[in-house]
Amino acid sequence: MVVHMDITPYVESLRRDLLAAADAAGPEAREVTDRLAFALDPAARLALMEAISQAAAEITAELPEGGVDVRLNGRELEFAVHAPPAPPAAPAPPAPPGADEVEEEGGVARITLRIPESVKTKAEELAARSGHSLNTWLVNVVRTATRGEGAINVDIDLSSIPFVGGNDPFGGKRPGKRMSGWV
Repeated sequence: MVVHMDITPYVESLRRDLLAAADAAGPEAREVTDRLAFALDPAARLALMEAISQAAAEITAELPEGGVDVRLNGRELEFAVHAPPAPPAAPAPPAPPGADEVEEEGGVARITLRIPESVKTKAEELAARSGHSLNTWLVNVVRTATRGEGAINVDIDLSSIPFVGGNDPFGGKRPGKRMSGWV
């Protein structure tokens, strides 16, 4: 994976800050600072590139496998991320829990998950195939992995069951033609 980064906005921000500081000293100081800022442009770019390259080297040193390379492409930096091949994706998880199951578990916690891009893509495909969002799919994978033994996943297709006289046992608010959950 290659990611591009233009450092021009950062160099321009430094130039604006220098000019703002020079404004306090008067027009003569601003004129000198303006010329000096243009002269410092290459040095500022080089300093930023060195800092970013050092950060990439430190990140690479901490990774168990793979690494991050920084390359100069014109005035842009390119980050080449070398990651090991992703492990095979987990099987499709069960359908989302019922509303009563969420209430039993309490509040919702937020986490940040960093996974290889290829694993994320595969997870998105599996989530779409099961008709769920990626978040719901991941919650169900974790729930399945942490659920006690003996639980049975139920997924029933209700599309072929006629409701006599139009009486829908779900109060006419059935979201789809499937019922799923854990028993």
